[in-house]
Amino acid sequence: MNKITFLFFLFLIIFAVKSFAQPFTFQYTGLSKSFMLDLDFGNKGKGAGVKYKGQTQVIALQVKSYQLDTSGRRNGKPDIETFVWDEVIAGKVNGQYGLSKSKDVVKNSWYQRKKDGKRFFLHHVKNKKDNGNSALLVHGAFIKFNRINNNKVEIEYPDGQKTTSVLPDEDSPDARRQSYIEDYNFDGYDDLGFSIPDAGMGVYRTFGIWLYNPVSKRFEKMVEPDYTNAECSELCNVTLDKKKKLLYSTCRGGARWWQDTYRFSTKNKLIWISSKELNL
Repeated sequence: MNKITFLFFLFLIIFAVKSFAQPFTFQYTGLSKSFMLDLDFGNKGKGAGVKYKGQTQVIALQVKSYQLDTSGRRNGKPDIETFVWDEVIAGKVNGQYGLSKSKDVVKNSWYQRKKDGKRFFLHHVKNKKDNGNSALLVHGAFIKFNRINNNKVEIEYPDGQKTTSVLPDEDSPDARRQSYIEDYNFDGYDDLGFSIPDAGMGVYRTFGIWLYNPVSKRFEKMVEPDYTNAECSELCNVTLDKKKKLLYSTCRGGARWWQDTYRFSTKNKLIWISSKELNL
């Protein structure tokens, strides 16, 4: 991974944490009908779900399209993400949702009903205080966690079974936990990642990863690799090379940045391959 690529991924990790405040609340007010809803989603729109006020059901949303506009960077402006989701009920597409987001500024939000094509333009209702609660829907499992106040992640599976796992605690009072939905072990199934700022200067983020087992249909905490030969004592600023099927961990020690390279074995064990200093 070259210097430019590394800096780009570092920017994405830090920027996402500072700008991600969810779920988003929307309101539609019409002459004959009004409603409110909460919409939550992960990176690149994955794991999205919508819950209408007064209802208990969380409706799964599937990413139909995702666009990242980086053209404003040259002028110091933030990226703009544009999402479109299919609303899926009982296995059938019932409608679509869409919005654009730049930091915490949300615009062009809408819902379009499939049966008659009617589009409802939604107003973003800004919450006075972010309580940190967040939820994702991945492989039919409902995942609840808090980005600020506690270190628990609760997973409820389609068969009703619930599990609770402990996430690493945050050391900084201003820190925010971030979630990621990625295929970390390159088996074709999305997994879960959670990160927090490092306990030192907070210049990188440490990761915990839960791999999805398609046989048991459960998320399983990934066993930490052997760090004996690694420069980083844990997984940090994790990035992936999907073509080479490599996982990179990057951390800073003193004034130096280091990168460890790992590969998954056939038994889903993360194996250290090499380490190098990054000349940044």
